[in-house]
Amino acid sequence: MAERKKTGLFATFFNGILPENPTFRLVLGMCPTLAVTTVASQGISMGLATTAVLVCSNLFISALRHIIPEKVRIPAFIVVIASFVTIVEMMIKAFLPELNDSLGIYIPLIVVNCIIFARAESYAFKNPPLHAIADGFGMGLGFTGAITILAALRELLSNGSLFGMAVMPEAFPKIAIIGRAPGGFIMLGLLLATVNALTIYFEKRKKAKEEELA
Repeated sequence: MAERKKTGLFATFFNGILPENPTFRLVLGMCPTLAVTTVASQGISMGLATTAVLVCSNLFISALRHIIPEKVRIPAFIVVIASFVTIVEMMIKAFLPELNDSLGIYIPLIVVNCIIFARAESYAFKNPPLHAIADGFGMGLGFTGAITILAALRELLSNGSLFGMAVMPEAFPKIAIIGRAPGGFIMLGLLLATVNALTIYFEKRKKAKEEELA
């Protein structure tokens, strides 16, 4: 089984933060992105839980990549991912019951999060463990950052608070729809447009500088 050309660990890690951010660039994992981002605390909690599963599943799948037969790789991925999701869910239930109540069904649904499965298939199964860990951390933190930003904006505009603490004056006009399902789509669309516009702008600037130096 051919492996991808190796890149540095930092480059692999950084790739998930910005260049291939799973939410803003790859548009993956939209179910939790829209469902749990009504308040910032839920966004960061779901992101960190997903990051833990990503790192652990990437590590195990990479370590077992020469043992798992090609024909049964998908069932094997599901078993590994489901095992770590179960561990994370049990830990949250034991130590953070309030968080478990607020996130509800979306914790076990991490099993079918397409970000985790996509990284298992496209990266962890084709690269050594250290690179797989770096990829998992990068993608996980990129996802965490993206949904936390989205959740913080929605909470601020709909409730005038951040992480449950009031930060806006009483006169602040709260936009209730932002905290509901349509508001999630609206805010996500605005963030996607902003990130893509900035990406295009900086790419053009980089290309212009390269042409000047050529």
